[in-house]
Amino acid sequence: MIETNKPRERAVLIGIIYQGQDESEVEDFLEELSFLTETAGAVPVKRFTQKLDVPNPRTFVGSGKIQELAHFISENKIDLAVFDDELTPSQIRNIEEVLGCRILDRTNLILDIFARRARTSHARTQVELAQYQYLLPRLTGMWTHLERQRGGIGLRGPGETEIETDRRVIRDRILLLKDQLKKIDVQMATQRKNRGKMIRVSLVGYTNVGKSTIMNLLSKSDVFAEDKLFATLDTTVRKVVIGNLPFLLSDTVGFIRKLPTDLIESFKSTLDEVRESDLLLHVVDISHQAFEEQIKVVNNTLKDLGVSDKPLLLIFNKIDAFSYIVKDGDDLTPVQRNNYSLSDLKKSWMSTDKHHQTVFISAKTKENVEELRKLLYEEVKKLHVKRYPYNDFLYE
Repeated sequence: MIETNKPRERAVLIGIIYQGQDESEVEDFLEELSFLTETAGAVPVKRFTQKLDVPNPRTFVGSGKIQELAHFISENKIDLAVFDDELTPSQIRNIEEVLGCRILDRTNLILDIFARRARTSHARTQVELAQYQYLLPRLTGMWTHLERQRGGIGLRGPGETEIETDRRVIRDRILLLKDQLKKIDVQMATQRKNRGKMIRVSLVGYTNVGKSTIMNLLSKSDVFAEDKLFATLDTTVRKVVIGNLPFLLSDTVGFIRKLPTDLIESFKSTLDEVRESDLLLHVVDISHQAFEEQIKVVNNTLKDLGVSDKPLLLIFNKIDAFSYIVKDGDDLTPVQRNNYSLSDLKKSWMSTDKHHQTVFISAKTKENVEELRKLLYEEVKKLHVKRYPYNDFLYE
């Protein structure tokens, strides 16, 4: 009988507070790392932080902190330590030696989640390529069991030979996967070309902001949506008709802070859907305390993709979950962002930016969804008139 109730792994989370960085900001980062860890199937037990100008080149954190971690891990039967930055191969080996548990950095954790979430052969190929590219420079750490037997006759040479064999196998596999993705890219480019006659709209945004739920609302389809990070890896395209105006709507992979470079490169064909769109719907989770930072991350990613100049509609989602702290009349401390009400935010830069339209909705309760439909209709209509100036009958 297969054991289905396997106990979840227990994890500690580690982050650095760099010079000039606010502690609350690092707490937000570790909150996201905690969510990533839970999404991967582990239980975050405790968070550790340390103030450092630069990471320790040997153990990422200082010698005192690494010993504190080792003691806690030993006393509490911790299975893995998750670091909020990318670790070098030597750091992973050194930390593993001291802590005696499995070590994951942020990149490895995200890759693991992508591997779990990949459903189609296309997504699995993209993730596998990114995993091998991450693994290749870290292969030496796979052979630390040989280092404990240094001096043993014949052991050192075969160890090195086996590493080189593995490297060659992985390099060959990377070339094969890249070749497979090139063929898939050609197929997908042909599909996009065939869809090119219609106006194309893409949902973009930070991960877990509700893009798939909005996709389901607008297209009346059943796209997989879940309150977890990276629920969507494959681009889903649906035909949508508002009024009598048809267009194509695509749901794409969510962005995240420090998204691994290898993943961005591997998901190039998926992100091409964003590059070739006529209109972007930037979805924001307004209930998240760091939503402004998330907007910056998405805007920077769009800039890196070369699409920051595309027409854009800003959708602030989850207004049903929005909350704020009301200041007492005798409270003389400065007003913080968490003291702003939803009506205060609506009067801020969010609604006054001349470069794009803005709408505040709840995809869950469907509040203001009709307003979103009207705005979307108007934006698509503008693009349609430019492309098909003789189709006036559509807008009558």
